[in-house]
Amino acid sequence: MYGTRGAGARAAMAALGAALLLAGCSSSGGGDDHKDDAGTGVTQRPKGSDPFWVNPDGNAARQAGALERAGKKAEADQIRKIAQQPTGEWIGPENPEAEAQGFTEAAEKADRTAILVLYNIPHRDCGQFSQGGAADGNAYRTWIDGVARGIGDRHATVILEPDGVLHMVDGCTPDEFHEERYDLLKGAIAKLEALPNAKVYLDAGNPGWQHPDQIFQPLQWAGIEQADGFAVNVSNFYSTQDSIAYGKQLSAKVGGKHFVIDTSRNGNGPYTAGNPQQRWCNPPGRALGEAPTTNTADPLVDAYLWVKRPGESDGTCKGGPKAGDWWASYALGLAKAKA
Repeated sequence: MYGTRGAGARAAMAALGAALLLAGCSSSGGGDDHKDDAGTGVTQRPKGSDPFWVNPDGNAARQAGALERAGKKAEADQIRKIAQQPTGEWIGPENPEAEAQGFTEAAEKADRTAILVLYNIPHRDCGQFSQGGAADGNAYRTWIDGVARGIGDRHATVILEPDGVLHMVDGCTPDEFHEERYDLLKGAIAKLEALPNAKVYLDAGNPGWQHPDQIFQPLQWAGIEQADGFAVNVSNFYSTQDSIAYGKQLSAKVGGKHFVIDTSRNGNGPYTAGNPQQRWCNPPGRALGEAPTTNTADPLVDAYLWVKRPGESDGTCKGGPKAGDWWASYALGLAKAKA
């Protein structure tokens, strides 16, 4: 029951941010009609409803291009349902400054906001599919400092430490690590909120894992008061309606904080068959959810986001590759199931 909705940054991503910066892969200018500098057929979405940056050189964009070249146009069109949406960029452990700078500068050139996911807390994922994280507290603080330098004065929406609080609530993270983790989360929020154009949302679980009564105080201990808000349903499958209800209950307990919802794969709701403790991991028959937007029609919901990149594995379960690796057949299934 403890498994993270594993989408940790892969080692292969370590230099991508810098590569984007050097290549200038997004077009310049402030309008909505952005050219496709990466040659993948992927451009930015209309800024009025979706101000977030679409990476024209992501896994889905590359997959769509490969399928097109292979003459598989129907499949390419399906994968473009993913490629044409902004998704979270999960910052890797080795070069946080270069990656954060690359993504945010590419987004700035396109007059958009980068979505960054920070997932490197020590003792991450309790030794499960996405285990790892910084070696210790000092290493984590250094890593956060690097992320902050990389963002600088550019616009970024930051999702902070999926499962970081939840795994202290559900008992997965041993008690001996709690005090330090709370301190690290508070410090990360303070560092990032000091940036002029960064918004920070601390992960707060999902409707299927705990009641708001169980997590609101730990969120307070982790510094939610200083954050812009919290994130719900990260890398999970609960419906947007249920996520809104959960978020509103939780918001009422943490000072009316706003929240964002990960809608990347919740189009068919959660998986209800098989081992209950593994339902979160690469469940079959799921679908893409609502497209990312800030037009949520609810004043407490700042945005629907695709925090988890659809098509990347949750871990080595149900035939999947390791957590965070691209899984083309799963991506195609998500896209085809989208109405």
